[in-house]
Amino acid sequence: MDIKETRELLESVKNGSLDIEKALKKLEDLPFKDLGYAKIDNHRELRVGYPEVIYCAGKTVEQVKGIVEFMITKGNNILGTRASKEIYEAVKLICPKAEYNDKARTITIKNKEVETSSTYIAIVTAGTSDIPVAEEAVVTAEIFGNKVERIYDVGVAGIHRLFDRLNVIRQAKVIVVVAGMEGALASVLGGLVDKPIIAVPTSVGYGANFGGLSALLCMLNSCASGVSVVNIDNGFGAGYLSSMINKL
Repeated sequence: MDIKETRELLESVKNGSLDIEKALKKLEDLPFKDLGYAKIDNHRELRVGYPEVIYCAGKTVEQVKGIVEFMITKGNNILGTRASKEIYEAVKLICPKAEYNDKARTITIKNKEVETSSTYIAIVTAGTSDIPVAEEAVVTAEIFGNKVERIYDVGVAGIHRLFDRLNVIRQAKVIVVVAGMEGALASVLGGLVDKPIIAVPTSVGYGANFGGLSALLCMLNSCASGVSVVNIDNGFGAGYLSSMINKL
C-alpha cells in the first residue's frame, strides 16, 4: 500500500463510504506479513516509495511461490531478481501474466499502472557480455515507472562507437554504466557528460579481473567526478538508485 492508497483509504473512512471494520481488514497485514520463512514488508512502499522486491537466489521454489501468492493480494507490481527458469515456471502457474527476462533473470508481474517519467535513464554497457547485468537494471527501472534508453557495446576498445551515441546519453537525467575487465567506460563518460553516473562493475573478464574486483577498484578510483559505484554485478541496485534520481 503506497501513500496515495493509504490516503484514499482514510478518506473513505472519513466520508463514510468504508466502515472501520473493512478498513481494519485492509490494514491488518501492515507493517509486515509473517509467512514463517519470510516476513513480507508491506509497509515499505509507504516508507520509501517502492514496494519490496523478491531476491529469489537461495530461496526454494515453494518459498518464492508463497511470497508471490501473498504479494499478489496487495495489488502491487512485483519484481523478482536472480530467478531461475524453474522458479518462473512455478510462478507462472499461479500468475499467468508473470513475465520472465531470461537475460536479466527477472520475474515481473504488473498489477497496476505506474506513471512513467518524462525524463529517461541511459543504461550503457561496455560490451555485449555486460548485457545481462544491464538488463537487470533496465527491468528494475522500468517496473518503477522510468523510461530507459539502452546503449549497448560501446566500450573503450572501440571508443568511436560511444561518440556515435553520445547525444542520446547526454540527454538522459542519470546514466548507468555497466562494464567489466578494467571498467574504464565509467571514467571516460564521467569526463564527457554533466549528469550523475552510476557505475556497475561486472565479473566479466579474464583471471586478473578477479571476478569483477579490478573493475570495481578502477571505478572507485575514477579520476572523473560525478561517478558513484554499486556492487559487482548489481544491476538491480543501479536500476533502483537511478530511478530515485530520475524521479527527484
